[in-house]
Amino acid sequence: MQAALLALNNANARETSFLAAEDWRALVAGSFAATCTTGATALLIAFDQDARYDSVNFKWFQARRRRFVYVDRIVVSERHRERSLATCLYRDLFERAKEAGHDRIACEVNLEPPNPRSDAFHAKMGFVTVGRADLHPSGRTVRYWEKLL
Repeated sequence: MQAALLALNNANARETSFLAAEDWRALVAGSFAATCTTGATALLIAFDQDARYDSVNFKWFQARRRRFVYVDRIVVSERHRERSLATCLYRDLFERAKEAGHDRIACEVNLEPPNPRSDAFHAKMGFVTVGRADLHPSGRTVRYWEKLL
């Protein structure tokens, strides 16, 4: 199953990031939540504010929020989109976060290169834009989102 999830992640590296197997294992091991659907058709990985995670986007929230859960990646396989899998994974995360005493979920979505499907999804799920950043030298621009629980 882990190999299938890593393959799903890497098939969507443009939106997430490519990971070697050892990096994948470390990401999952350090997460607040690492969930997937049956058959490895969708995955979600999130960290809480205390994670030892060296991501500029995670650190943006760490500098501005005392407590949060940060969604590092959510991926749905191309063949299984439009089946509400991402919605199910997020709803599960919302419940886990509330049970752990969190009051907000945070994430970022690429503005450049654009990811309009993810923007629309997050807006529909009740996220609001709280900032943006130009990430050099990658050439990416991201929009920061959060949802209060």
